[in-house]
Amino acid sequence: METTETKKEYIVDATGKRLGHVATEVAALLIGKNLTDFVRYKSPEVTVKITNARLLDISEKKAMQETYQTYSGHPGGQKVETLGHLATRRGYGEVLRRTIGGMLPKNKLRDVRLKNLIITE
Repeated sequence: METTETKKEYIVDATGKRLGHVATEVAALLIGKNLTDFVRYKSPEVTVKITNARLLDISEKKAMQETYQTYSGHPGGQKVETLGHLATRRGYGEVLRRTIGGMLPKNKLRDVRLKNLIITE
C-alpha cells in the first residue's frame, strides 16, 4: 500500500526574531501565497513547524502592552490578558498561535490552516 505524500513542510526558527515578523511569514506560508497553484478557496497541503518559540525577541514593554481578548457571549464575559501573562500561563506557543490566527482570513479555512501549524518551545 503506497501513499503519495505531497505535503510540503516548512521549518521556521524563531530564535531572536520579532513576534510579528515570524507571524506574518508563517501566515503567508499557511495561506499558500508562495505557491504557484495558489487559490483563495483551498487550503494548501503544507505543514509549518516553528522551533524555539521561547527564544522570541519580545521586549518587556511589549509584553505588558499587547493584550489578547476573549468573549464568552454572556454579560460580563469579556476577559483581557496581557502577552506576558499569557506566555507564563500557556507558553509562547499559544502566543504565536493566537497571533498567527489573527493574521489568517476569518473564514471556514482558518481552523483547517491552523491545524497545519506545529509549534515547539
